[in-house]
Order: sequence, then structure tokens, then C-alpha cells
Amino acid sequence: MIGTRVSLQPKTGITSAQMTDQTASSPTGHTCIQSYLPLLDGSPGVYRMLDSQARVLYVGKARNLKKRVANYAKPTGHSARIARMISETASMMFLTTRTETEALLLEQNLIKQLRPHYNILLRDDKSFPQILITTGHPFPQIAKHRGAKREDGAYFGPFASAGAVNRTLNQLQKVFLLRNCTDTVFDSRTRPCLLYQIKRCSAPCVGKIGQEDYAGAVRDAQRFLAGKSTGIQERLAAQMQAASDGLEYERAAALRDRIRALTQVQSVQAVNPRSVAEADVIALHMDGGQACVQVFFIRANQNWGNRDYYPRTGSGAAPEEVMRGFLGQFYENKQPPRLLLLSHDIEDRDLMAAALGEKAGRRVGIAVPRRGEKYELVASALRNARESLGRRLAETVAQGKLLAGLAEAFDLPAPPRRIEVYDNSHIQGAHAVGGMIVAGPEGFLKSQYRKFNIRGDDLTPGDDFGMMQEVLTRRFQRLLKADPDRAGETWPDLLLIDGGAGQVSAVARSMADLGVSDIPMVGVAKGIDRDAGKEEFHRPGRRPFALRHNDPVLYFIQRLRDEAHRFAIGTHRAKRARAMGLTPLEEIPGVGTARKRALLAHFGSAKAVSRAGLADLKAVEGISDSLAETIYGFFHDQG
Repeated sequence: MIGTRVSLQPKTGITSAQMTDQTASSPTGHTCIQSYLPLLDGSPGVYRMLDSQARVLYVGKARNLKKRVANYAKPTGHSARIARMISETASMMFLTTRTETEALLLEQNLIKQLRPHYNILLRDDKSFPQILITTGHPFPQIAKHRGAKREDGAYFGPFASAGAVNRTLNQLQKVFLLRNCTDTVFDSRTRPCLLYQIKRCSAPCVGKIGQEDYAGAVRDAQRFLAGKSTGIQERLAAQMQAASDGLEYERAAALRDRIRALTQVQSVQAVNPRSVAEADVIALHMDGGQACVQVFFIRANQNWGNRDYYPRTGSGAAPEEVMRGFLGQFYENKQPPRLLLLSHDIEDRDLMAAALGEKAGRRVGIAVPRRGEKYELVASALRNARESLGRRLAETVAQGKLLAGLAEAFDLPAPPRRIEVYDNSHIQGAHAVGGMIVAGPEGFLKSQYRKFNIRGDDLTPGDDFGMMQEVLTRRFQRLLKADPDRAGETWPDLLLIDGGAGQVSAVARSMADLGVSDIPMVGVAKGIDRDAGKEEFHRPGRRPFALRHNDPVLYFIQRLRDEAHRFAIGTHRAKRARAMGLTPLEEIPGVGTARKRALLAHFGSAKAVSRAGLADLKAVEGISDSLAETIYGFFHDQG
């Protein structure tokens, strides 16, 4: 046994680490674990259990490392899951920390990084969309936002999905008439857009509303999103009555429509608790070795939607352990609210609350309610979790049959656990992108989808063979670098490619060059008359074949192909829209957002800037003489 002490300075505040390993000839199981006890003390920290191939089986934290490891060293008294884990343990590693809170944070970081077999794993950890009302502009913009809060403004949320945000924004535009266009579009408008015509914007871009009145609408929108809607409705109702009394029937009708839209926003939120201002309601239901966690987002006494998650349960973990593992990973990259309402209590509840509070920079409470409105919220989330898991289990059974049929149709050794489907999208080679979608026993794994900006300079525009080669080459070069031993879950069992014999041959050559020629691949071609139902399937070195017209496996493959096509098309359209929205001003050194806005405000368009004389450019506020010469030279040197 070799003991090594390593100095570390990670973000968790750990000042030192002790790492211990064993030789391959050392014993496994209880005997192996017991041999570490003389090396440990009562420090808090994180331990890792590894198998004979040095693969991490489990990551855990301990208030007292010696006591925790001593529990594993006992030959009896363990659950079947823990007993299996102990029997496979061939070595251990230890990291000591200053406090147990640091150990908890480090544990969750390592679980997400290493994805151990026996830990609870949250597989979908995307950020949530929010509503942003910008600042720093005379007429602020209201928009959907996802990701880091880099832009100045007021953020409201989180919302459970993009659909929930879009529905709310749609109604808020009807109520408050705030603009949703970008600053560039706003500055270049010379007449109202369609949103003004359909009464979803007050057209501040062309002076249809003054800055003071618009600021009042912004304040009302912020109050509503903060849960203070009563005064807004009363004020709109009074204005409607006054307009009606004054025989201004068109204005009264417009105000009536705004009140209806406000009521619609509140009605679609379903549950609006009176006694809970800010909380996440988290309920867990387990059945058949699978788990569903339902999360409701309550902000400003309003329900901003719910989402379900299906964490991997670590081969038979108890509900309390699943809940604890979920909380640690769920909030690893998200801001926790002031209160968490749980369906199941967790070990070290106070420690988890302290860790989340440290992350949030304020107090975070965790409660398991037994009565009252809070209990009703948890019961509602629990009912949703139970129903969602029931549907998922039924879908999993059907999915298993389809995967078995797919294995039979394509002569695979076993039903595939991971299918990767590839498609390209472009218009005559322009804005070309590749898309990869992933499916398996649990359906589409959208968190695993990937997009590829095709950048091959030597490709002929429209060369689908070359594009597909580039996408697959980049994908597997990255995979070989990240996991050369294929020990992880990211290696596919089957590749489906949108195309015929040409695409399959091109990809097969690229894969052979990479030394990856043992993954089955199938090209899905449209077949006769390019009709759905007449698809032909192409495999390297084999004759093409077709499936029966009414074969469920054929419908399954069509769904996979259509999902890949949808994803690639959407990615292509987004890339094309971004390219179309750019102006040449973005490419000029020294011209940022503020100066671009000044140029557009002065000249009216980027085209007018390109035609402007040097003296005219120097006359723009904020444009120095040297920058004016740079701008003039940029356009005129391009000829």
C-alpha cells in the first residue's frame, strides 16, 4: 500500500488532500477497506471507492472519515446495494477538507465529474429560462433569457420550460405593450412593426409613446412579475371605465383586452399559493427501481411551472439518499430559492441547508411539511411525480420492445443502449450545420444532443458526403480523446445516418482511419419516390434492404430520423438568422454596442454608414477622428 499526500487549492477551499492507493495484487472487499483504517483520522472529507480497473464505484462525504470507512469495513449489516459495492472495491482515495460543508460541495462536484456507478446521478441539468427586462436604454426590452446573467436588467423566474416563458411573454406583451426587439432593430425602425398593428407593442421606436409613459408600463410589468398584480388590475379597470364614460369605446376595448390577458396569465399558472412567496417544491416517487423527481417553481406567490427528472438511482438506493443526491447536483449550477419543500427528509438536512445557503449568499430553509398549504403543494407535486413515472415505465416497456426489434432487423448482438442519429442541414452549402441526436431505452436523451458548425474550407458547397465525414470525424476524435478505453456511457452501440450508400461509405472510411470500425452503422435512405414507408437501409459491404411497410420498427426509425432532421433544421435556421441579423459594423475594430447604436441613430442604417464621408463620420457623437478614419477605411478599402 502506498500513501501520498498532495497539496490542492480548489474552489471548495480545500487546503490539503490525502490520496491512498493499492497495488493490483491487494485484496478486495472488507479486507481492502479495513487496511486503510490505520491511515485515517477523524477529519471531514470525501472518499472514493474504486474497482480493480481503477474505475470509480462510489463517491461519498464524511464528517469523520475514519468512522465512515470503519462502517464499510464491517462484514455484515449492509443493504444488498452497499454489499455489492463493498465486494467490488479494490482501492480507495481520500480528500480531507476543513469542514463538512466543504466536503459536501466537493462530493457533488466529483459525482458530476466522475459519474460513479453506485451514486445517484442527475442526467438533465440544463439551466432554466427566465424573463429579462433590460436596463440602460430609454425604452427597456422584455425578452426570454437563458444562461449567465451578464446583461444588466431585472431577471424573473426560473420558468420550468421555454414554452412556459413564451406563453407568459405572449400575454405580458398584450398587457404592458413592451418591446421585444433588439436594440439594433429598435434603432433602425422608421415605422411601426406588425406587433404594434396587432396591439402587442406600444411602438416606442417611432415615438408612439413617451418615455415617461413607457417607464410606467415597465414598472407595472416588474410589479406583476414580482407578484404585485392587484393594483395593476384595479388601475386598468378604472382606466377602462373612464374611457367608457368618456365614449372612448375603442380605448376601453383595448384596456378590456389587456385585463383579459392579465387574467389569462394568472389562470395558466394553476397553483398560486398565498402563504409561500418563494420556494421549490420537490417530490420523489420510486417504483420498479426507477425514480421520478417533480419540481415546482414558486416565485412571488406564483407558480412558474414544473418539470420532472429521472435520476439514476445508484442500483437500489433508498428514497432519502435519492433525494439528497438530487438536491446536491440540482443546485450545483443553479441559484437555490429561500425555501425547499420536500416530500422526503434527507440525512444531514441542516448541513445541506448550510451548503446551499453558502452558495446563495443568504439563508436557505429546507422543510418536509405535514399539514397546511405547504403540504398540499408537496402532495400535488408527489401526485405529478407518480403519474409521470407511471407513464415513463409504460413507455420504457414499449421502447425495450422496439430496441429488441431494431437489433433483430440490423443483426446487432444485443438491443442498443445508445443510438446516435446524424443529419446535416444547409442551403446550397451556406450556413451548414450537422446535428446529432441520441436515443436509448428511456427515449430521446435531449441533454446529449450536439450540433456541429461545419467548417471544412476544402468542401464543395453542398457536398453532403464530405459534411457527414467531417461531423463523424470530429465526434469520434473527441470521443477517443475523452474516453479511449470506452469505459463510459457515451460510446454508441449503433449509428444511424440520414443518407444512402454514399454517405455510409464516406463515414465508414473516416471511422476506419480513426481505428473505430466495430460500431454498427446504418444509412437511412428515402427509397423509391422519396416516400415515407419506402425507406432503404444501407450497411457497409452489404446489400440494401427494406422493412415491411407496417413494421413498428420502421415507424421507430422514422421517428429517430425525423427528430434528427428537426434538430438539424432548427440549428441551421438559428445560425442563418444570426448571420442575417449581423451588420458589417460588428466587424470593425473599436466599434462596440454603444458606438454602433450611435452610428445607426445618426445615419439610419449600416448601408448609409458605409456610404458616409469621412467628415460626416467625424460628426457622430462618440466617434473620434481616428475611429472615423478606421470606419471609412474599412468600407472603402473593401472596394
